[in-house]
Amino acid sequence: MLLVADVGGTKTKIALFDSKKPLKCIDEKNYSSKAFKALSDIIEDFLKHQSKEITSACFGVAGPVKKNRVQATNLPWVIDAKDLSKKLNISKVHLINDLEANAWGIQSLKEKDFFILNEGEHHPGNAALISAGTGLGEAGLYWDGKQHLPFACEGGHTDFGPRSDLEVELYLYLQKKYGHVSYERVVSGPGIQELYEFLINTGKEKRQFDLNLVEDPPMYISEMGTKEKDPACIKALHWFVSLYGAEVGNAALKFLSMGGVYIGGGIAPKILEVIKKDKLDGFPGFFKSFEEKGRMIDILEVMPVKVVLEARTALLGSAEYALMKESK
Repeated sequence: MLLVADVGGTKTKIALFDSKKPLKCIDEKNYSSKAFKALSDIIEDFLKHQSKEITSACFGVAGPVKKNRVQATNLPWVIDAKDLSKKLNISKVHLINDLEANAWGIQSLKEKDFFILNEGEHHPGNAALISAGTGLGEAGLYWDGKQHLPFACEGGHTDFGPRSDLEVELYLYLQKKYGHVSYERVVSGPGIQELYEFLINTGKEKRQFDLNLVEDPPMYISEMGTKEKDPACIKALHWFVSLYGAEVGNAALKFLSMGGVYIGGGIAPKILEVIKKDKLDGFPGFFKSFEEKGRMIDILEVMPVKVVLEARTALLGSAEYALMKESK
């Protein structure tokens, strides 16, 4: 049995997989990450009703992993594989970046698990994965001539690059708040709220509801924008989608992703109807923003672009990684 988890700033998904191919999920549960002081507490709660013997574990965590140890980016957790191994009495415990886990999981998906934004041309080569959720995760898939080998990066924390006078104004607004302005500040769940607040605070749009009365402001803004019930929410959501497309294009160029570009995370499937639009409210659409890279447009417009619809991709990837390590 394989114990796996997808550890995010908002939710932690944990599951048991039978190690036989094809992978089969035996049990799965979702937890609120911030309701627990440590990952080990979640694991212990999950395992208290389990009797299966676990041979190895792999946990995908949002954050940079160094020597099998990670400080979670959006949680006050320091996760150490050695400590988990001792506490849980599991000899093999692996920690990998959550986007690397997602990238490992792509090989387990089927055609129905994707929505194709651009069919493109199919060439052997590197691929890229970019996922907006609580944060902005990115990963590469290196093509070794036979298969894709995923690797982690922290591309979501690179400098935000404004494309217009409006985005220069946004950059200066965010710089006053945070100092360094990364793409994660605008292309993420919290980023949707930042865009909305910028439009309100600079007088470009009028506030029609109090965010303090909303349980999940980014989700509420997205829903109101998708249903076209509030002008400020529509503007913020459409701007977010345009920025998302631009950064996906940036990642595609950096990894020269002729083998395909994958869009993961929890946000994209929920706003797919907006992502599919060619034109947005004053902004270029997702794919237009993706391909508008000057002299590189000819390369980008033929790249296959797919949205990952399967929510368990990181769990599948963590299981694939654990199996790969066991075989060595």
